[in-house]
Amino acid sequence: MEASFQITLQMVFTVLAGISAQVMAAYFKLPSIVLLLLLGILLGADGIGLLHPHVLGTGLEVIVSLATAIILFEGGLKLDIKEMGRVSVSLQLLVTLGTLITLIGGSMAAHWLGEFPWNIAFLYASIVVVTGPTVVGPLLKQINVDRQVATLLEGEGVLIDPVGAILAYVVLDTILNGDTDPTKAIMGLVLRLSVGAMIGGMGGYLMSLILKKANFLSFELKNLVVLAVLWGLFTLAQTIRSESGIMTTVAAGAVLANASVPEERLLRSFKNQLTILSVSVLFILLAADLSIASVLALGWGSLLTVFVLMFLVRPINVLLCTLKSDLNWRQKLFLSWVAPRGIVSASVASLFAISLTQRGVNGGDAIKALVFLTIIMTVFCQGLTAGWLVKLLRITSQDATGAVVVGCNPLSLLIARFFQERGENVVMIDTDSEYFAQAEAQNLRVIASSALDTEVLEEAGIASLGTFLAMTNNGEVNFVLAQRAAEEFSPPQVLAVYPRKPQASTNKAQTSNNRVNQAFVPDFPIKTWHEYLNSGQVKLGTTTLNAAEFDVQQKHIQEKIQAGVLVPLLLEREERLRVMSANQSWLVGDRIIYLLYDSRPNLLKRLSGASQSTALALEKLPEVEEVPAGKISQISTKSDW
Repeated sequence: MEASFQITLQMVFTVLAGISAQVMAAYFKLPSIVLLLLLGILLGADGIGLLHPHVLGTGLEVIVSLATAIILFEGGLKLDIKEMGRVSVSLQLLVTLGTLITLIGGSMAAHWLGEFPWNIAFLYASIVVVTGPTVVGPLLKQINVDRQVATLLEGEGVLIDPVGAILAYVVLDTILNGDTDPTKAIMGLVLRLSVGAMIGGMGGYLMSLILKKANFLSFELKNLVVLAVLWGLFTLAQTIRSESGIMTTVAAGAVLANASVPEERLLRSFKNQLTILSVSVLFILLAADLSIASVLALGWGSLLTVFVLMFLVRPINVLLCTLKSDLNWRQKLFLSWVAPRGIVSASVASLFAISLTQRGVNGGDAIKALVFLTIIMTVFCQGLTAGWLVKLLRITSQDATGAVVVGCNPLSLLIARFFQERGENVVMIDTDSEYFAQAEAQNLRVIASSALDTEVLEEAGIASLGTFLAMTNNGEVNFVLAQRAAEEFSPPQVLAVYPRKPQASTNKAQTSNNRVNQAFVPDFPIKTWHEYLNSGQVKLGTTTLNAAEFDVQQKHIQEKIQAGVLVPLLLEREERLRVMSANQSWLVGDRIIYLLYDSRPNLLKRLSGASQSTALALEKLPEVEEVPAGKISQISTKSDW
């Protein structure tokens, strides 16, 4: 009874500590792994001595294995094959060539700087080639980096984990058996990856069939069936070929994620909760089992080893793997900096330390200490500075430019031209070809299809653009389109022209409703303004709000909006152009571009952009001149109210 009670106490304290760390991380907006590591070390033998993971005996290895399976399966669920296809070459290189670069560079640093023998140096490097999705995922949610960079980091974190973990086991097997034949090592790696991928692929397909066909099961029970199948697949793969279970879990998650199963969001939510619990328990236990004395005994050489890994090996890795990509230097710099190690490195290092000690091989505790030093330094240095670096480099998703505009009509053509003249990418989507010729004459890209099809939105490149604007003549359709875009792609700005806000019937719909803003003004009469544009009964104007006349300017604008004779189209703030939303708050220095109704005809006949050579100039009210040459972006910022 005493032994069982001690184990119970250890697990209860571990769960309490892990969830407490997650709560504090959410409150202080810090990467959770930072507090998990600190709290685990504090509660361990080198701290207050409350947690003693060795009490669990072989149960610790079981907990690590099953929890890691859940973590990597949840990571596989996040792999969007279509989205990854946009960065496929760079991602493939990061997982293959990048692994080789890190293995060679890390082992050289560990040998020459850390003074480890070559076999232990290679083992260390094989463990730290991975970048943990359990660290990268939460970090990306907090810093809100642009979609392309986020996809690369998430994909690398998930895919490189099984490759790195299996590689580490192959290196360990080579050390323990004394077989240095590289051919056997490579064959062992390929065989484990192949067995894992095959079993995981079939298992993921089986899971999708259960979720689609087993309608007699409640969804709560389906979730548990998926968990049971997952652990069964993991055990089967481990039985057939040791250490292939890691690849099995990732493959199963990826196949299931791309199988379009019903109520997938609820499944992801359930697995995400299990992952948070698993990560919390594992990090607390493994950090509590860490000997601070062994870390301090490593010396300055090991510290330099980690520095070389962070500041030399990783940048070389990213530079070579993204050489022919369309990433800019700011994105590459961020990728070079962010490569935190996570739970897979920690768990593999802990298990290896036990295996090496049992086989009488020196270096087990030292390699565990060096891996944890790597985790601590990468997590603290990169995790705590990533948000600051994203803002400094201006690569947040909020900084994305360009627009997807649904509805090819006179007003949308005008808005598209403003973005186009600033060098931003604009894609128009519509099924009505009435204005296609005008758009094509202005070199605007038009997709003749329905925006309800997510593949069409992907083709338009919505994932890398900053604005989604739905402005067909049907307000209800506009709202549905914007709601779908918000749910599936989460662009920084989602707007639609609709007469009123439809009622949400589900929590999911309510969440997306909050992301959809009314474009321009409430209850915008888009058909009426199209008539004004076609008849030339509008003026195109601009005003810059200044501190001295701010209240007066706002009052005049609002009066004209309420009178139905003015509609604000665009807002320029800090040299960035955005579509005006009905709830937009204005600041001093904002530049507002608007349309003003005037019953006198022919003031802006070419406003809809019928001729590519036509360009417009914005002048102060009440008069607007048409200019035969120039650019839309070269406009006056004066306005006289």
